[in-house]
Amino acid sequence: YFGARLAAAGEDVHFIARGAHLDAIRDKGLMVKSANGNVHVDPAQATADASEVGVADVVVVAVKLYDTEAAAEQCKALVGPDTTVVSFQNGVTAVETLSAAVGAARVIGGVTYILSVVESPGVIAHTGAMASLMFGEIDGRRTERVEALHAACERAGIDATISDDINATIWSKFAFLAPLSGMTALTRLTIGPIRGNAEARAMLGEAMNEVAEVARARHVSLPADLADQLMEKADGLPGEFGSSMLHDLTQGNRLELPSLSGAVARLGHELGVPTPVNQAIYRALSPYVEGPPG
Repeated sequence: YFGARLAAAGEDVHFIARGAHLDAIRDKGLMVKSANGNVHVDPAQATADASEVGVADVVVVAVKLYDTEAAAEQCKALVGPDTTVVSFQNGVTAVETLSAAVGAARVIGGVTYILSVVESPGVIAHTGAMASLMFGEIDGRRTERVEALHAACERAGIDATISDDINATIWSKFAFLAPLSGMTALTRLTIGPIRGNAEARAMLGEAMNEVAEVARARHVSLPADLADQLMEKADGLPGEFGSSMLHDLTQGNRLELPSLSGAVARLGHELGVPTPVNQAIYRALSPYVEGPPG
């Protein structure tokens, strides 16, 4: 979605894709269907081999969490002395993984708020109007490279914000996304029926609070009432709002579960923070991690 917006605004964008998706982008371009306006990038520069692209100014990592290490290896071919690498993935471990691959000095943190899926090869379907980016230096400095990325986003009409505490931003999103993903997938329901049921709503709130407690144990600066703020945010979502993990579950795809509810449970265990709700979600959905059981 964001690559298409940047390309349509005149930026030199290369897409790293594979399989039928790559073939379709090469043959017909990349189509984005969105309430914010459709975009068709044709021709689109796409390849399965990052080494064909050359050195990039910015590398955006937006793969599923289970593909992060493989993507980090591909990033090496794109990195030069002044390259910036940023993850807009869902979890809290991407910065560490990317830093290990390309060096911490090249990596900035980021989060995105969007619900989009590959509707068919070469076609991205964006649900709703929410589509924003937040990013920043790990140490909170306002640097030239962060300003340059922000300016490019503004030229493309992308809602982008520079964060002065991106670690807190990443964990705040994680405290919302991991429980939402887990609960929608576990119940096979969108947010409306979940928040409309007292027991399910309470379970969602407890899962959010567990993530916040894990973050605080890792010395992340979060508001004391973060769980309440996140529940208020959930109340503001359209009732039909689901999650990418719910979509993956119903489509028979692999799940990011180990890096979401599973990560909460694992980190909680390491830090001595109880996470019974996230652990239960992880255990109940674990047979589906690699796709439909059997």
